[in-house]
Amino acid sequence: MTEERLYELIQEKERRASLALPKTMRKVYLWMTLALCITGFTAWIVADTGIWYTIASNRLLFWGIIIAELGLVFGISAGINKLSVPVATLLFAIYSVVNGLTMASIFLVYDVRSIAAVFFITAGMFAVMGIIGAVLKVDLSKMGTVLIMGVVGLIIASMVNMFFIKSGMMDLIVSWLGVIIFAGLTIYDTQRIKRMLMDAEYPEDVTQKIALMGALSLYLDFINMFLYLLRIFGGNRN
Repeated sequence: MTEERLYELIQEKERRASLALPKTMRKVYLWMTLALCITGFTAWIVADTGIWYTIASNRLLFWGIIIAELGLVFGISAGINKLSVPVATLLFAIYSVVNGLTMASIFLVYDVRSIAAVFFITAGMFAVMGIIGAVLKVDLSKMGTVLIMGVVGLIIASMVNMFFIKSGMMDLIVSWLGVIIFAGLTIYDTQRIKRMLMDAEYPEDVTQKIALMGALSLYLDFINMFLYLLRIFGGNRN
């Protein structure tokens, strides 16, 4: 193969990728939005009907739901290449419902108006971070490890504060750090998804799976950013 022919093939691949990228990114945000809607609706129903009290009062059921959440996330992430797109999509939807079961508690702790206000604050921050991730030319690949280490640190700090220190100031510091870390992850994940789609060979099932995993990553970024902001700006509690 001549260098000229190789250059033409590379150019053709880049052209196809640039044409397919906007359509596929729309799917990422569509699936993420649908998952958020499922989670929010489930949480509201569970809180409104009193199902949450049944979950909270049954330690075995509560921890079973937590384990199911973790199992679904790791299962989708680890098995995405083996799963068909419909099965992976169904598992994502199930995870959104299960996550809604645990998030129902926010409706019993925070005022509905505070929840709505923080949701829109989160949506605005998320949109800005997403735009930065989409247009930023600097390669953030090396930031991934640092940000994941930050998430681990957040979990450890939260557990230590919950069981030992029990400091309101410490909780506030952890919450602000959580917002910063997940804002960074939103930028990083947006760029990572864009790069993966640009590098893909573009059979339909490959791009669909990348879009699905991208939607899951951004969904988790949004949810965590929202929860940390809610702890900071939650306002009046019921």
